[in-house]
Amino acid sequence: MIRATIERLGHLGDGVAEGPVYVPRALPGEVVEGTVTGDRMDTPRIFAPSAERVSAPCPHYRSCGGCALQHARESFVTGWKHEVIVRALAAQGLEAPFRPAHLSPPGARRRAGFAGRRLKRGALVGFHGRASHVITPVPDCLVLHPDLTAALPLLEEVTMLAASRKGVLGLALTRSGAGLDLALSGAKPLDRALRATLGQWAGRAGLARLACDGDVIAQAAPPWQQFGRARVTPPPGAFLQATPQAEAAMQDAVREIMAGAGRVVDLFAGCGTFSLPLAETAEVHAVEGAGDMLRALDQGWRQATGLRRVTTATRDLFREPLAPDELAEFDAAIIDPPRAGAAAQAAALAESAIPRIAALSCNPVSFARDAKTLVVGGYRLEWVQLIDQFRFSPHVELAAEFSR
Repeated sequence: MIRATIERLGHLGDGVAEGPVYVPRALPGEVVEGTVTGDRMDTPRIFAPSAERVSAPCPHYRSCGGCALQHARESFVTGWKHEVIVRALAAQGLEAPFRPAHLSPPGARRRAGFAGRRLKRGALVGFHGRASHVITPVPDCLVLHPDLTAALPLLEEVTMLAASRKGVLGLALTRSGAGLDLALSGAKPLDRALRATLGQWAGRAGLARLACDGDVIAQAAPPWQQFGRARVTPPPGAFLQATPQAEAAMQDAVREIMAGAGRVVDLFAGCGTFSLPLAETAEVHAVEGAGDMLRALDQGWRQATGLRRVTTATRDLFREPLAPDELAEFDAAIIDPPRAGAAAQAAALAESAIPRIAALSCNPVSFARDAKTLVVGGYRLEWVQLIDQFRFSPHVELAAEFSR
């Protein structure tokens, strides 16, 4: 047993004591006692709780690995995430004004990835415990939209049908405009009999679409998402912002930065989250590495009315970023890369003459690295906004404006 004082929070939301020793669900200033294995104290006893500590509102919090910060006040978590961005920028010698943070409300998550396992009697569906293979049922989850929690019995049914006896079935469930969209992964071999069984089950369950490892098994109606005036049907399991409220906040930020631009390039465009709303006022060139997502974007654009021209290009922007001469025809750029950031594309943008850039990021560290590249290249970081769509988690997302 050792006793230690928590000095700060780490990037995963754990308390960090001298050593370092990582203590889950501990807050700065708290004194903790427990057994340390490696560099972790997994079952601490907390003395003199922080004034920022609250009772976790979710009954699943102790066993579920989906949330890490329900034990802290909302204002504390927001402030901590703000400081995560500030420290990431400071490490690159940067600073910026901050706009008020956007927080998605509880019960807003429209997509989630569950795990399912067959048991001798019935099935177990839920989230994995933290750093564990144990699956925790979450019927009272506070972050999921009620339509997703109401569908948990259906996920148990399909787990019994599709999961192997020893494997874990992945169940990516998304709320769409036409109903629930379910994408399975890791199912047992999809022979003709199982395909027929799953198709019949999807009809009884009232799903808009059922897919297995990218293969559409049944579709009663296209599971569309609304992007501005366009309805888009993403490929099974495709990326989608977790909450519509966060998506709207990001779209508002992008619209403001792009105001007055006649020709825009959308880098890492996905299915058109930003391209299609912007097409109401500008011509847009959408670039993305996944061809199926661009095909969904293009189809959504063609079926919408009142939009300006949208062109698409399938391209790996990590290996083949748009060069400065290719960027010269655009008035503004949007860049929304995955967690790794976009070092090569940021370097090309830094050499371009594009007047304005709207940047979205889910990783403050890679964002700050790429921001430094842009600033060295002659851009100014005008402002940053925290977008918190993953409540109770350590995930930090942001929007920012750069101008030349």
